Amino acid sequence: MIYRKEIDGLRALAVIPVVLFHAGFEWVSGGYVGVDVFFVISGYLITSILLGELQSGSFSIRNFYERRARRILPALFLVLLFCLPFAWLWLLPEELEAFARSLIAVIAFVSNILFWQETDYFTASTDLIPLLHTWSLAVEEQFYIFFPLFLAIFWKAGRRILLAVIAVVALVSLGLTEWGWRYYPEANFYLIFTRAWELMIGAFVAFYLFYKEQPHGQFNEIVSFIGLAMIVSSLFFLDKSLPFPSVYALIPTVGTALVILFATTNTLVNKLLSLKPFVAIGLISYSAYLWHQPLFVFARAYYMDEPNRLIMSALSIGALFLAYLSWRFVEKPFRNKQRFSQKQIFVSAFVVSLLFIAVGVFLIISEGAMYRFA
Repeated sequence: MIYRKEIDGLRALAVIPVVLFHAGFEWVSGGYVGVDVFFVISGYLITSILLGELQSGSFSIRNFYERRARRILPALFLVLLFCLPFAWLWLLPEELEAFARSLIAVIAFVSNILFWQETDYFTASTDLIPLLHTWSLAVEEQFYIFFPLFLAIFWKAGRRILLAVIAVVALVSLGLTEWGWRYYPEANFYLIFTRAWELMIGAFVAFYLFYKEQPHGQFNEIVSFIGLAMIVSSLFFLDKSLPFPSVYALIPTVGTALVILFATTNTLVNKLLSLKPFVAIGLISYSAYLWHQPLFVFARAYYMDEPNRLIMSALSIGALFLAYLSWRFVEKPFRNKQRFSQKQIFVSAFVVSLLFIAVGVFLIISEGAMYRFA
């Protein structure tokens, strides 16, 4: 798959508003839609990779899971390890017990289900949940588990049938979203069933570009700019008062699809998103996403109030700094197959996961280590 710098620029455009939104900067009222942009990008990239492997006959579910483990788990484990001492020091027993449940759920790739049961994403109480942001990671992990198997099963049926099935999945998911926000808003926000259509938008883009060349011409300049404008406008004009996800989510997701499809190398949008600062932030966007929420939550726990804007700004920059360190010294080394074999990746992931689960179980049994306040 050909590397596209503008995709990393899109990642930067997605992660920065999410960080600012969680930091409490109200002028980015729709910053949460950065997650929806990520979903489209993931759907596009994963489907593109899978299509290439299925076409060449080199598809292996074991190798696919290995790549995902290398990409996701090392940085995630580092952030979880960072969270443990601060949760122990600064969270009250009830909060620490809730943290323990979320710790186990993160390891099991079901934190979105846990938070569906326990949390309304847009309430003030979420400001004290260190791992709340992992709900979107759980959605993507569930996508990684099932979508490759889905593609492999329907691959031999032919492209038309496969696309028809994906279209049905997307339409049903979008229909569930419109039904869900009216009757089950928490489930609608967190669960993959009402988010799948966003991932499928990316999948459709991948199918188009796999079989056809990226469009060319002056039309690209206009459409790619419209796509970028849709993303940026949603960051400032959407807010907590609007049902989400809903048809409103079509604004940033379709905008993302238009950018991926039409932002060719000669367009202004491509040149803008390919600027070094955007690409640099895009490269560390996964780690930045992992780091920002725990930093904000533990700052609020330490101050027992909302820190001032200067502190939250410093923490936002700190999240990017920590993201660079974890990308440079954790993410990159673990992606190197010469340094860590497939067996080492799977075994270490299993062992470390068990250790985190054991810690979570201990904290739950001890009722959030109540004896700390004896």
